[in-house]
Amino acid sequence: MIESLFGWVSQPEAWLAFGTLLLLEVVLGIDNVIFLSILAGKLPPEQQQRARTVGLLAAMLMRLALLFSITWIYRLQDDLFTAFGMGFSGRDLILILGGLFLLYKAVKEMHEQLEGPGTHEANVVKQGTANFAATIAQIMLLDIVFSLDSVITAVGMADDIGVMVCAVVVTVGIMLVAARPIGDFVQAHPTIKMLALAFLLLIGVNLIADGFGLHIPKGYTYFAMGFAILVELLNMRARRGRPVDLHETQRHPDAS
Repeated sequence: MIESLFGWVSQPEAWLAFGTLLLLEVVLGIDNVIFLSILAGKLPPEQQQRARTVGLLAAMLMRLALLFSITWIYRLQDDLFTAFGMGFSGRDLILILGGLFLLYKAVKEMHEQLEGPGTHEANVVKQGTANFAATIAQIMLLDIVFSLDSVITAVGMADDIGVMVCAVVVTVGIMLVAARPIGDFVQAHPTIKMLALAFLLLIGVNLIADGFGLHIPKGYTYFAMGFAILVELLNMRARRGRPVDLHETQRHPDAS
């Protein structure tokens, strides 16, 4: 077992694959960290770090379990049925449902940021334990989608299971360190938070498109996200780091 996981260490070409895969896994993990930070930010302060840690460890365990089920992963890519002249596999269905859930959550969070939470959401926030359990459940649900996409990418890039396992573990370690400062930064700057929610909308659309067989190169998506972040950082510099306060929308009665 040890040999199968670490036998690649003495192979220079395996290190190249490990470095490439690690970089790609970190980039793909940004989606997960953004989503996790926004959800954890709704919890009481004393529960936020625990939610981040539990969510990321769950993501790691899920990815490792999927890596050791490569045969099942490949079967997920076989068509289950055909509709409208298109074949749909288990992977396609997971991506479509995950994308729809991501769209729903992003739009709902945007609405709450601008209009405030409804009565039901306000009551749930007061119930710390129930809210924590619901948050972890949502993180786990999206972890399945992000993990599936990540593992399929890893399987396509590396032949050695040890390289893939080590890349996943190191990636989660990096995310554990980065999750708190990213989360605090997002929560402290409303414009960054809205930008992050817009990213989730973009990622949700990408997942749905991928599920329907329309592959959008991830480079385009991450370039758009990077450009938007650069523009917002310049805006923050112009504001000298002061966060923008969201103001209540003023509604005027229709003139009649």
